[in-house]
Amino acid sequence: MEIKVLGPGCKNCTNLEANTKKALKELNIEATVEKVTDMKEIMGYGVMSTPALVVDGTLKMMGRVPKPSEIKEYLV
Repeated sequence: MEIKVLGPGCKNCTNLEANTKKALKELNIEATVEKVTDMKEIMGYGVMSTPALVVDGTLKMMGRVPKPSEIKEYLV
């Protein structure tokens, strides 16, 4: 599984990355978590509001920081 956290590196982006890693740990799933800060790449996903979460190439959410319990729904 490949996961990308999209955003410029703001606090919300850091929180989304932490919550994603927590959700992965709770589900006992191994995945690559990559932080993407390049605005051209972010725009390539159609993201207009960061942070955003991409799982295996599919945009799952943007513009907020979901709790780990919600992120788990995107991972199973």
